[in-house]
Amino acid sequence: METASTSALYPTRVAHLHRSPIQHYAEHRSYSWYVDIDDLPQLPRWLRPFARFEGVDHLDGRPGDSLRQRVDTFLATHGVSLPGGRVTALLMPRVLGRTFTPLSLFWCHDDIGELRFVIAEVQDVDGGRIAYLVPAGDGGPVPVTRTPGDTATDGGGGYFLVRVPEPGDHLDLTVSQHRDNHAAMVATWRGNRRRATVGAVLLMQLTNPLAPQMAAFGVRFQSLVLRIRSVSATPRTATRGSNRAPQHAAPAGSGWAAGGRSLAPS
Repeated sequence: METASTSALYPTRVAHLHRSPIQHYAEHRSYSWYVDIDDLPQLPRWLRPFARFEGVDHLDGRPGDSLRQRVDTFLATHGVSLPGGRVTALLMPRVLGRTFTPLSLFWCHDDIGELRFVIAEVQDVDGGRIAYLVPAGDGGPVPVTRTPGDTATDGGGGYFLVRVPEPGDHLDLTVSQHRDNHAAMVATWRGNRRRATVGAVLLMQLTNPLAPQMAAFGVRFQSLVLRIRSVSATPRTATRGSNRAPQHAAPAGSGWAAGGRSLAPS
């Protein structure tokens, strides 16, 4: 039984590599929904608590605004108008009333179906979020300058390289954060498309139960790991009279963003 003809599920493998200030690597499994925001999935009533899509969970807008209204408002604030253009999105829904999507993507097409822009929205576990307007490009990485005051990603300035092609049979996304002309963090999402059937939705609940809650827990846990490792990697001051040089902890591997925030989705 299909939930909606235009919807799909992507079970994903999400990887995060931090290269600076310490090396740290982490990987986990999750899933995302791929939807047309004007044709959201219609689940059976008994299954709706495990997959609800609400406008209030994304972008800025007035109470009660739909996803379409919020996307149109965001585009308008950036001087873009795409009336009647199809918008597809990669999202994590509300599960038992809770949602957390470190990265949400909206592919915005014009009225003849050509992809024009991508909205990339980053969310942190404390509810802060910020969105970037990314030109469609030619399929390669697109540079995106961080917005001043951005608290939804880890600190340190720099810019992003974003490669977010609209998914087909496969999902293959990469976002890297660059500082001082090198990649300080790289996040990737990989997955294969599945039809959004009731059975597939149930399987996701069995293999990835409480996905938003677990994603938020994962961010906080990896943040704690990074902080502990950062402290252990801090050079120690040599003791007076000692001939020993300051000791440095050797870098090892895994990573979400420091400070309980991440650039990447589940």
